Amino acid sequence: MQSYAAAASPPQGDADFKTLRRFLPYLWPAARPDLRVRVASAMVLVLMSKAVTLAMPYALKLALDAMAADLPAGIGIAMALAASYALARFAGVLFDNLRNAVFESVGQEAARRLSLDVFSHIHQLSLRFHLERRTGALTRLIERGTKSVDTMLYFLLFNIFPTVIELTAVCILFGRGFGWELVVATLIMVALYIVYTQRITDWRAQLRRDMVESDQRATARAVDSLLNYETVKYFNAEAHENENYGRAIKRYTDAATKSAVSLSWLNVGQSFITNLLLGGALAWVIWGWSKGQFTIGDVALVNGLLGTLFRPLDLLGMVYREIRQGLIDMDAMFRLIDTQTEIADAPDAQPLRVKGGHIRFDAVNFGYDPRRQILHDVAFDVAPGRKLAVVGHSGAGKSTLSRILYRFYDIQSGSVTIDGQDLRAVTQSSLRRAIGIVPQDTVLFNDSIRYNIAYGRPGASEAEIFAAARGAAIHDFILSLPDGYATQVGERGLKLSGGEKQRVAIARTILKNPAVLILDEATSALDSATEASIQDALGSVSAGRTTIVIAHRLSTITDADEILVLSAGRIIERGRHEALLASGGAYAEMWALQQAEAEAEVLAAE
Repeated sequence: MQSYAAAASPPQGDADFKTLRRFLPYLWPAARPDLRVRVASAMVLVLMSKAVTLAMPYALKLALDAMAADLPAGIGIAMALAASYALARFAGVLFDNLRNAVFESVGQEAARRLSLDVFSHIHQLSLRFHLERRTGALTRLIERGTKSVDTMLYFLLFNIFPTVIELTAVCILFGRGFGWELVVATLIMVALYIVYTQRITDWRAQLRRDMVESDQRATARAVDSLLNYETVKYFNAEAHENENYGRAIKRYTDAATKSAVSLSWLNVGQSFITNLLLGGALAWVIWGWSKGQFTIGDVALVNGLLGTLFRPLDLLGMVYREIRQGLIDMDAMFRLIDTQTEIADAPDAQPLRVKGGHIRFDAVNFGYDPRRQILHDVAFDVAPGRKLAVVGHSGAGKSTLSRILYRFYDIQSGSVTIDGQDLRAVTQSSLRRAIGIVPQDTVLFNDSIRYNIAYGRPGASEAEIFAAARGAAIHDFILSLPDGYATQVGERGLKLSGGEKQRVAIARTILKNPAVLILDEATSALDSATEASIQDALGSVSAGRTTIVIAHRLSTITDADEILVLSAGRIIERGRHEALLASGGAYAEMWALQQAEAEAEVLAAE
């Protein structure tokens, strides 16, 4: 399985800069001047917070110098300065929290817009893309990328930027009060600290990638197993699934352990560098005090300024790591957004104008993989309001017809038209709005029955939903449930029986009221009694609509205006039911076989 985060990419620096450039419009949205004002206000508050933070050590220095001077008014001055010190500490906290309050909506809006862009784009990607990706891994990638927005905003604006300001101010104060020697020592140690942090964190980044990939695989394995809960139970495969998941989670825990241990080495090295600078700086000031160059308050000032500088530097490893990881996660999400849509509307695509629903396949050739062709010169016509049935053994290419008609895939040659309009020349939205389908395996949303029926036409009134349910002969059943239309159907609709799910799917299609109807083996998974009752509902739905029935049981399509028999992607027979039986070909053989099976079932039941 392809991992977006691990895919080939340009040099890291260029890739990081490109990711940041793409992210900036979310931080500084052109259409939202109110958010721009909030960003500017937050930056002003950052500057004010840093100003009072740097003032605190200076207030403490003046208080100590006043005490050391042993002047009559010294105690009062010292107490006033001590109060100023406390006030400055409070002001720093106040400005920081005001900054967070002002900026919070900016971060949330950026995360909302980015996640919506990704979600929208994923729905535009082809069916092939979704069939080749694990849903669990995809949702995890989106989750990490969205969460990285908040991390990136906070650390870049409220840690890296203030630290640069703080370092500049400390160097200016050191230069003016203690000489260039202390400035040089500070810059050298900070540079050494940054280089050490960068090197170690880059080493840890690969460990982090291994951990994330292992986590992704473990999550995908768990989701895949839970989605197939019934299959696991059918095959008594709990032990097998536990073993697979255990191996996946073991790889993750091993990678996580290596990542955590490497963090300890990072912290030890950082602490050594900062404390070396602190010890040297204090020794320098004490030496100057012994020579009468500095005061006792200067010792507290240097200690306070370095302590103020060290606080964000102590977090630099974590900040650098989180920013790098955030860039990796955001880059993966941006590359997901950049994934080209396999099926796209033509630049001059027009909405489909449905006149009657005349469907025409003309010499259609198609294969999911260029190396393996599925359909060979398939051609047929379905006049408005008529019913076409397609039969054949599994793998003949029957369901492929419905996927082509929905334009989930583009054909390699030939044409498919509705009312004379090539599907590639109309918008996908208008095309799919004109088609309704009742599939073999109906998957419902984990919501109420009302929601699942209304999904056919969002915004439909209660009366229209009830009418659609009556048309599918499920209204009375729904009313008999304790919660009625508010009944939750469970994950993928598993709380309902197969027949009940099919009726919900039929009601959904009735509500959509499409011009073209596809019944893709809609009753093949049901028992004979349920199938018979569902057939009545399907018959009423298809009345007056252009209908394509993809059938497994031939008894359900005897009234079709035309029947196509597919074999290995080719039409080998066509005609009405009676004519095909009379010809004694493949259709007649399938009919005879199914009739014999039905008779055997009746005898077995007796």
